[in-house]
Formats: sequence, C-alpha cells, structure tokens
Amino acid sequence: MTQQSDRALLRTIAIRAMRERGLEPEMPAAALAQADAMNAPARTTEEPTRDLRALLWCSIDNDDSRDLDQLSVAEPQADGAVKVMVAVADVDAAVAKGTPVDRHAARNTTSVYTPAVIFPMLPEKLSTDLTSLADRQDRLAVVVEIVVTPSGELTASAVYGALVRNRAKLAYNSVGAWLAGGGALPAPAAAVAGMDEQLRMQDRVAQTLERVRHEHGALEFVTIEPEHVFDGDTLREIRSELPNRAKKLIENLMIAANGVVARFLDARGFPSLRRVVKSPERWDRIRALAVEAGDALPESADVGALSQFLERQRRAAPDVFPDLSRTVIKLLGSGEYAVDPPGADPPGHFGLAVRDYAHSTAPNRRYPDLISQRLVKAALAGHRSPYTIDELEGLAAQCTRQEDAAQKVERQVRKSAAALVIRSRIGDQFDAVVTGASPKGTYVRVGAPPIEGRLMHGEEGLDVGDRLRVRLVHVDVDRGFIDFTTA
Repeated sequence: MTQQSDRALLRTIAIRAMRERGLEPEMPAAALAQADAMNAPARTTEEPTRDLRALLWCSIDNDDSRDLDQLSVAEPQADGAVKVMVAVADVDAAVAKGTPVDRHAARNTTSVYTPAVIFPMLPEKLSTDLTSLADRQDRLAVVVEIVVTPSGELTASAVYGALVRNRAKLAYNSVGAWLAGGGALPAPAAAVAGMDEQLRMQDRVAQTLERVRHEHGALEFVTIEPEHVFDGDTLREIRSELPNRAKKLIENLMIAANGVVARFLDARGFPSLRRVVKSPERWDRIRALAVEAGDALPESADVGALSQFLERQRRAAPDVFPDLSRTVIKLLGSGEYAVDPPGADPPGHFGLAVRDYAHSTAPNRRYPDLISQRLVKAALAGHRSPYTIDELEGLAAQCTRQEDAAQKVERQVRKSAAALVIRSRIGDQFDAVVTGASPKGTYVRVGAPPIEGRLMHGEEGLDVGDRLRVRLVHVDVDRGFIDFTTA
C-alpha cells in the first residue's frame, strides 16, 4: 500500500476530527451547485451605495490568503484628525439567507484552518473570488468609517454601502518588516503612487487607537503562533511566528470598526450579535502568578490592574512574556457570542476593555460576521431585522459551539503535525511551561520547536504557568498525542 504524504495524512486526520465534533468537512452538492451557477460577483444591492473605487484601498493579510474580507484606506482631515474607512466584503449580496450556501455556513459557522488544508465556510469560488475583495477587482462592500483625532478620540462614524477596488494586495510579513524599518516597501505597494504614505497614516492611527485602549485597560499579549513549513507535501519543520506591526495595524482598525457596527445597530433599534469575554474564570490563579512574579493583583477581577501587571512583566522579562501571555489567555477562559437587544446594556469584552464589540469584518470566514452584515444592510435599506431575537439566540449558541469545535479540531491537527515533526526525537529533553492543569490531565508547552503535549508522570502539584524540564517519551501522529515525563 502506498504511504500517504504528510499533507494527505493530516487532511485525513482533520476530516475525521471535524466529523467527530459535528463539523462538515465536505461542501454539500447543493451549495456547490449554487456557487457554480454564479458567473460574476454581485453588482447590485438594496441599500444605497457610493462609488469609492478611486480611493487607495489596500488589503493586508497572510501571504497566501485569497479570501480577502476587508480593505482599508485613510484620509487626513483639516484639523489633524484622520478619517479611516474599512471596507468589508458584501457577502450577503451573493449569499441570501436560507440558500444552500447559507445553510452550510450556518452549520459550520466558520472556516477551519489546519496545517495541511483549509476547510472554507463558503465554496472557494465565492470566498476566494466572487465574494473576496480580490486584487484590482471591483466589489461591493459595507464601509465602516471613523474619524480619529490625534489624541485617539473617535469624533464621528458612519456605516454605508459602497463599490470599492483593491489597489494593492499586501501581506503581513513584508508590510510589518517595512513599517518596523527592517525591509523594503513591498512591490505591490511601491507600484501605487501614495500607498507608502497610506500605510504610514493607517499605522499611526492604529497605534493611537491601541494606546487609548490600553489606557482604558485593554490587555496586551505577545503570542507565538506555530508556522508549518511544507516542502511540497512533506512537512519539514514547525517554527515560531511572532506578531508584527502590520498585524497590529489590522487588528486595531478591526476592533474600532466592530465597535462602530455594534453602536450603529443599537442606534437604529436593531439587535446585534456580540462577542463576549466575561470576567476571568480563574482569577485566583492569575493572582497567584502575579505573586510568583513578585507582583500583586486585587482580589476581584480588574482588567486595568491586570493590564498594568502584564505591561510590567513585558518590560521586566520580555523573553518569557509570550509564555505568560499564553498562560493568562488560557486562564481568562474562552469567549462566546451573545445577543444584545436594542437599548439593552451591552455585555462587553473583558480582554479588549470595550463595551461594544460585534464580529462584523470577516463574513467570508465567520458566520457571526455575515449575520451582522445582514442586520446592517437591513438597517441601511430601511427594512426590519432579518432575524428575530429567538433566532439570534439560537445562532449565538450555535456559533459559540461550532467555533469551539473548530478550535479543537485545529488544535488537534496541529498536535498531529507536531507529532510528525518530533517523532524522531524520543528521549530528548526540553524546557517547558505548564499550559493546562485539571483532573483531565496536565499539559506542557515546549518552545523549540513550538509544540504542546501531555505530562504523563511527575505532574503532582503543578499548575498553569509553572516551569520544568521534560523528556519526550511517546508520540502518536494519528491521535495527535505527544507524551512527556519530568526529566
């Protein structure tokens, strides 16, 4: 029997994991047929639209991303303020509620990203082409506009439909390196007159927005994500991918845009689907970590105090701050979707230190964002809400459940990929940090290569954040098991 390639093996593992967790890896025939019948991107929509194709829009995403959800552009104002516009792909114009494509999207609720293959929420003909804000193509979009003063105050905002054109398809790594002074202006940006100043202006606004959020207690983390490096279909290595300036730029603009959308819907008397992170589930352990670091936190959960503690630790020990970040994120607990009826007190997001936060900027990849878009478009067109409160409650629960399932699938396949890479190193020792401790087991993370596994012996008395030396004793690629003991 022919041995499977690494990519094929990881794809098989991902498909099985998705089905075990209630996700459908295959696009239904009816959804594919609906996509196949579309020969061009949507050109008309019910709400009024502006022609903004002349602006210097650009996208910044991963190097290989084709499912482009948003563009951004900035315009200086006479008083030193800057108007920033975020254009979000108008997926609803092509995918009507209740159609086969929509039904599949509502089932999975998210694209699933695994090392070997992406399982898109929408058929690829749509997400990477007809509903993508593709390079140098005219597309319908929902634009979120904000005016930001030099001090970071949001003085005006608007939401409206528009026709846009992506002038430069850019990537995080190259833009981030250029912004940080470590690389040349990427060629697609250099080919567009004025794009360099566009990027600098957007970066300045993003940094200002971030500073203000941190002043209000937003938590700043440094996380190291694994990058899986393939040579053809063979997985060669897993290396650490650090955050960069361009990712921060997009993150901060999207947080601001999502807040505007939430407030827009509330002002129009519409409900919204909010992304919520409540008070930390294990504040006691976060306080214990602070004590171990020679610091202190109050008895009750306080986002401002936690933000200041993290900043002190980042300055004092930058080399180990990614581990602390990962630990605190784990202890904060997972987020969930919640319905905010019009006029009600919004539930808020603990980690972002914001009260108004609705996922709305990635409708090609996340179903909550498509729901938000339909609500916005209905408000703009003068229609009633396309969803009842009861419908939204059910969708919020479904999106929370399926997003959690997708994250578990992604984590499981990453573990199988890690097992593939590390299986030749049985017996080797590594420095590690405890990332999970419960009756179900104790888990540790190794920094080089960036992998996580279970501690099978010597776990007594350990808790999240503890450091130790471990020995690799067993791996199981198919099940994604990586087993350590204390060294």
